[in-house]
Amino acid sequence: MKNLIIRNGTVVGPDGIRIADVALEHGRIVEISASLAGQANEEMDASGLYIFPGFVDSHVHFNEPGRADWEGLESGPRALAAGGGTVFFDMPLNSSPAVLDAESLLLKRRIAEEKSVADFALWGGLCPGHTDGIPKMAEAGAVGFKAFMCPSGIDEFPHSDAKTLREGMIRAQSVGRPVAVHAEDPAIVTAKTIAGHSLREFFACRPISAEVSAIRLACELAGETGASLHVVHVTCAEGLREIAAARKAGVRVTAETCPHYLLFDADRGSEIGSRAKCAPPLRSRADVEALWVALDDGLVDTVGSDHSPAPPEMKTGDDFFKIWGGISGCQHGFAALLGEIFHYHPNGLGRAAGWLSGRPAERFGIAGKGRVEEGFDADLTLVSFGHPGEAAPPLYRHRDHLYEFHRPRCRVHHVLRRGDFLVRDSRVMEPSSRGRFLMPTLPPIP
Repeated sequence: MKNLIIRNGTVVGPDGIRIADVALEHGRIVEISASLAGQANEEMDASGLYIFPGFVDSHVHFNEPGRADWEGLESGPRALAAGGGTVFFDMPLNSSPAVLDAESLLLKRRIAEEKSVADFALWGGLCPGHTDGIPKMAEAGAVGFKAFMCPSGIDEFPHSDAKTLREGMIRAQSVGRPVAVHAEDPAIVTAKTIAGHSLREFFACRPISAEVSAIRLACELAGETGASLHVVHVTCAEGLREIAAARKAGVRVTAETCPHYLLFDADRGSEIGSRAKCAPPLRSRADVEALWVALDDGLVDTVGSDHSPAPPEMKTGDDFFKIWGGISGCQHGFAALLGEIFHYHPNGLGRAAGWLSGRPAERFGIAGKGRVEEGFDADLTLVSFGHPGEAAPPLYRHRDHLYEFHRPRCRVHHVLRRGDFLVRDSRVMEPSSRGRFLMPTLPPIP
């Protein structure tokens, strides 16, 4: 007998949407049909709810070990689950030690296996003086290797110049793992530094030209080395077009953007203040509109939250160049984005399921995740759409977050991870098991 049959839900996938019943057994999806016969230990009516694959957030900073007072591997995954996430990929910083060797990766894995309610993968770091550690990190299960092309804000994670990036790409390619880059050209950022302390002046010192210049260099290096490249948090259509041109020329490169770049602009961010500080920064309203067009044109592969919180005392002050830059949003960003897509682009829900779930799993070689299909893990997120409401109460370690300033049109009702309820009737549950470490088992698909 099946463990659970979810009846009458609107199943969302890359091929569109359909009303169907979904049967789960032993943590897997075993049958999907317009009308399933038979019974189960439990049945649930999902009439009026949209069934997405559980969101796969391939870009979070949960900061543990070392900085669990910023966010941790218990609080972060719970917040992610409340927002529909069932899988996360944790970045190699801002934990301390940063993940620059296999020992640090295994330490973080042990902590996450003890604390996380969500399944997870781990990024390794690509930094000067540490490229020799890439093969052993890959052997320990690193999903890929993250580099900063400009200062990261964390001294123990220095940025990579072209020589380091080329060397890291060669090593990553030799072990079949991708390289992800934070793409901003430090020379242009430095050249644009201006007098002043406001958030608007901070935005102005990191122009689109700095992002495009770094993207171009990263693509050139990936083309030279044959590496698989992933450009994270692209903020602008110009950057996406640079990536598309490189891909057309044969470079193995993909692009990520984030909900906050699609839902907030620089003017609104300047009104909000420190919660809107991030790098690369929020862009103009015209740039946001152009980014939506590029999204509709298929130039984005994945959407990640880039959840990067910090204690309140690091987000206050008069000098916005010194305030910590990072958006807190893994709980709220995806549902907020889905609500806007449903309202303005309802035919885009299937593609959104790809950006938020299917494509991250496929891109990074994670088997059994990211699709509502028979044989896949029973990772499901059930949501409803409607009129704007209040943002759900935050479960982050620190309650202040950017999405307090956005009224979502999407509500998360139920979240299952391998058939175990993480959220039921919009209430976070205590699952019967902890999250699993996900080692890449498939070739990454650029």
